[in-house]
Amino acid sequence: MAELKIKTKGECRWDCVTLGEVMLRLDPGDERIHTTRSFKVWEGGGEYNVARGLKRCFGLDTSIVTALADNPVGRLVQDLIYQGGVDQSHIKWVKFDGVGRAVRNGLNFTERGFGIRAALGCSDRGHTAVSQIAPGDIDWNQIFSVEGARWFHTGGIFAALSETTPLVAREAMSTARETGAIISYDLNYRPSLWQSIGGQDRARAVNRELAPLVDVLIGNEEDFTAALGFEVEGLDEHLAKLAVDNFRRMIERASDEFPNLKVVATTLRHARTATRNDWGAVCYSEGELFQAAPREDLEIQDRVGGGDSFASGLIYGFLDNKGAQWAVECGAAHGALAMTTPGDTTMATLAEVERVMKGGTARVAR
Repeated sequence: MAELKIKTKGECRWDCVTLGEVMLRLDPGDERIHTTRSFKVWEGGGEYNVARGLKRCFGLDTSIVTALADNPVGRLVQDLIYQGGVDQSHIKWVKFDGVGRAVRNGLNFTERGFGIRAALGCSDRGHTAVSQIAPGDIDWNQIFSVEGARWFHTGGIFAALSETTPLVAREAMSTARETGAIISYDLNYRPSLWQSIGGQDRARAVNRELAPLVDVLIGNEEDFTAALGFEVEGLDEHLAKLAVDNFRRMIERASDEFPNLKVVATTLRHARTATRNDWGAVCYSEGELFQAAPREDLEIQDRVGGGDSFASGLIYGFLDNKGAQWAVECGAAHGALAMTTPGDTTMATLAEVERVMKGGTARVAR
């Protein structure tokens, strides 16, 4: 694997640009979706969460490329994005038809789970504004050539939204590559998104078409199997006994099939219960495998967004030229912290991430 050659901040307006859907998450708190009488709202979306984490936790300049229906729900999502600090200049606002027959905004109902009851998500995101984006709708030359971006991130969730979204992802990735931006892609396989449009076979076809344009490939062990067809053998339930050699073989296979890859990173999770998980991560870069310190029996408040926060921490490590070991440790620590708070997005600070990386305890800070 070749090393990442990242453009300097002085060359670019944006540290990272992401492409994906931003939904309104409706959270019943400690109750259940089908019995609650109230919801708390958050904004969220796999690719957006990365941009927000890079901005709010790590202080980088980020922008989201997405589309929203111009109605009060869309403006609520916008208001939440303002709090996250992610630039909105590349949001495409689409005229609302009054009832959502032609275009709407995505909703994501998510309950957190507890003990033996697993977390549960129910998406309501058909014919959303962003799913209707087509090639030519976004001025990628303006973003990557005129404004400049050091890093571009998208993933398998956006690619699964419609027939046109993989084409838009390819268009963006091609322009990003031409201008020297690093391209990361999170496989983020979601069976519910693919089940009515070809299932796992279609997911693999789409992801394999996009993989040759990727520099940094991110996922979990299930993503690599479901989205690319790579089997991961020998992963013990306890992360301290991780069969590293078997995982290395899987990554080497990915590198052989896609020689463009410079970094492959994955989170490792064993859910003992919904609220107690073993958590870790590994990263393969320049021919070496780097492993974050495993955290066994990690207490979880809200697991949604842990992988996205891992991705943002990993990306920050590389953008700040910290090296692969630091980057994977940062990603794993940030992901662990993100799962201690409600909502999809991080509430952690860089100081907290660095403390956890150093083995800091949960003793009160005052």
